[in-house]
Amino acid sequence: MSYHVSVRGTDKILAVGEDETILEAALDGGIDYPFGCQSGNCGACKSWLLTGEVELSDYSEYALTDEEREQGQILACSSIPMADCEVAWLDLEETVQHMTQNLDCTVTSVEQATHDIVIVQCEPHSALEFSAGQYASLTMPGQPERDFSMAGKPVSATLEFHIRAIEDGQVSAAAQNLRVGDNIGLSGPMGLAFLRELHTGPIIAVAGGSGLAPIKSIVETALAKGMKQPITLYFGARDERDLYLVDHFEALANKHDNFSFVPVLSEPTGETIRRTGFLHEAITEDLSTMDGAKIYTAGPPPMVDAIRDLAKNLGARTEDLHADPFYTVHELADQAKS
Repeated sequence: MSYHVSVRGTDKILAVGEDETILEAALDGGIDYPFGCQSGNCGACKSWLLTGEVELSDYSEYALTDEEREQGQILACSSIPMADCEVAWLDLEETVQHMTQNLDCTVTSVEQATHDIVIVQCEPHSALEFSAGQYASLTMPGQPERDFSMAGKPVSATLEFHIRAIEDGQVSAAAQNLRVGDNIGLSGPMGLAFLRELHTGPIIAVAGGSGLAPIKSIVETALAKGMKQPITLYFGARDERDLYLVDHFEALANKHDNFSFVPVLSEPTGETIRRTGFLHEAITEDLSTMDGAKIYTAGPPPMVDAIRDLAKNLGARTEDLHADPFYTVHELADQAKS
């Protein structure tokens, strides 16, 4: 038995078959529905269920919390209709729709940013259209594809990626060995944690480790576009050797009165001039409310989860929390076992 599903903001009504998800039907029907992992882990296809009923299959708590589910949010990739439904994307008033592109890129620069993070610059053979904060799937020579965020501004002719070495990670190891002139395959863009350019309230950007990549894209783009609201970047790392691009962001802070950069070390060795502790502790010390702010977060899923909980406790609306959680292959395997 099939049910009809309408997607607000489009003129199409989908006939969704038995055991078919809303996302599968939408993509088959030619709707450029936001999506990422298609397995309930990233939250890119998170939507409002306006009317009707769905059955949700397995999904990660980072992609959809119990509170969000109670509020009427679903994951289109995990939702099978049990009645006729109407759904809407989150932030419908500022949805971006970039067609997925499959491109070849040539590596133009590989820089060792820290002991375990490389910054890879590459030139796409044709221009990639994306919004600040989005990501793409990269395929390195002889390796399976993995997702990495673009770190530069969308107007740049060169793409920038920050890739951290992961223990027993064959793809990240291959990235550490990239050389100028190597070719990389790219498919994208994806993700919903992009800069909301119509927003006029404060921007709080929170990055952990190589999660700095999409946050860098968001901050640089917001400043380049002349967004005047207060913009604060909290960058968390274990120790001094795990920090990178500090001079770059300090220079931006000196240039823009509305931008503040706050590096925070959780496990410093020896004395330090930096803030210490966990990111959520530093934010709690600085802010009494997040009401009216947009919060962009990128980094390890537990950190993203902690910042989300803190933001809600400080008055942020669910629709103002933007993150595309990333998982390593090992983390996904652990989830499958649980």
